Amino acid sequence: MSPIDTIYFFLINPVIVSFKVFGIQFEVHWYGVLIVTGILLAALIAENMAKRKGDDPDHVWNILIYALIFGIIGARLYHVFSRPSGGFVGWPYYRQHPLEIIAFWHGGFRGLGIYGAIIGGVLALWVYTKIHHLDFLRWADYGAPGILLAQSIGRWGNYVNQELYGPPTHLPWGIKIDAAHRFGPYLDLKKYPVATTRFHPTFLYESIWDFLGFVLLFWISKKWDKKLRDGDLILMYLIYYPFGRFWIEMLRPDAWKIGSMATAQIVSLISIAVGVIGLYLRHRNWHPEPEAAVEQTQSEGES
Repeated sequence: MSPIDTIYFFLINPVIVSFKVFGIQFEVHWYGVLIVTGILLAALIAENMAKRKGDDPDHVWNILIYALIFGIIGARLYHVFSRPSGGFVGWPYYRQHPLEIIAFWHGGFRGLGIYGAIIGGVLALWVYTKIHHLDFLRWADYGAPGILLAQSIGRWGNYVNQELYGPPTHLPWGIKIDAAHRFGPYLDLKKYPVATTRFHPTFLYESIWDFLGFVLLFWISKKWDKKLRDGDLILMYLIYYPFGRFWIEMLRPDAWKIGSMATAQIVSLISIAVGVIGLYLRHRNWHPEPEAAVEQTQSEGES
């Protein structure tokens, strides 16, 4: 096996290490490691933003616990009730195998939907801020840039699992997909040989889009801090991420569709509309205070 083949095999092997404790088999999956890494980095970024605004950063880590629980439930439900094309697991399968609904860890966290995770995470934040009498929009803003970074990192788990790929391509960055991870017409190995056929890496397109969005939102949060209203960053997220997802979804032959349109595209359009309308309504008659007045107000509050 050549060095390149060795690296490829290591990266696409979903299980990093497998071991037993008291006779119980445990496996550490790449996808899980990438998701956890992304989440922790997102929390660190939110902590930094909270400190910059003078808020208690400990709330970030408390919110994280709520968000993980609600996010996993939301992501799993989105996946369970989906009806993907190409014979992928969805509601037709789980209706016949109800006990599998709670087995989200099967396949290294494959059965999770990002939009469901976002909805669950937002609900968790709303519950926490209500309980602790915090400004929901303010704390949602702290999470917005980091969420994009976490998504950018987590998408590489799709590469590990050889999923979320597009149609065949001759572009130099096309990726190899093993026969075991093919579906639909791509199961015809004579027409699409494993050795020579490459596919669009849709996971990579989204990962790059998400990373650029993280850089943009984090830069905006620092550059125009005094000109932003609480909630602006999360509304920008609701515009930015779905805009890219809408176009990338066109390259996914396995997409869950409602009619002729992918469900994720419908959710994206709704999200973009909410973000645009929200920003317009919040800013049409609002004028930020001059920086001098803001600084004076802050100094009076500290004295």
